Amino acid sequence: MKRITRQFTYPTALTVAVVFLAFMALAISSPSRAASPEPGPAAAVSAPTSDRAEARIKDLHAKLNITPAQEELWKNVTQVIRDNARTMETLIKARSEKASAMTAVDDLKSYGDIAEAHADGLKKFVPAFEPLYASMSDAQKKNADKLFLRHRSHTKSKAKGK
Repeated sequence: MKRITRQFTYPTALTVAVVFLAFMALAISSPSRAASPEPGPAAAVSAPTSDRAEARIKDLHAKLNITPAQEELWKNVTQVIRDNARTMETLIKARSEKASAMTAVDDLKSYGDIAEAHADGLKKFVPAFEPLYASMSDAQKKNADKLFLRHRSHTKSKAKGK
């Protein structure tokens, strides 16, 4: 009997997860400078997460060329981005307020809570994004693929360097 092996390996799954988490981190915390009202990186760090999320939403709307027919689907995506940003803002604020009294264990737990929130946010983002992606033209999909997968070559080059 011939055995069939699957091509989807653990490193592949890990790479996919890293790419999506990187996107979520970007979507929540670091909009492009062109879309950001802040003058530079120092201002972006001090800007509230919700402000960065709004800038990222505006940036993605333009880059994805969202059509009027797609606005309702886009609205669902933006709601998830905003909800995720509020969650992250709360966790980051709590971490910052407790930073001076944290032990190493407290710090690790707090970081774990933030990482878990990123993963949960991604789990909420994907189902909201899928219908929008399905409604996109081939050109929009190609553009979305480039935007969302732009970290793939960076991840591959890091893997080769190890």
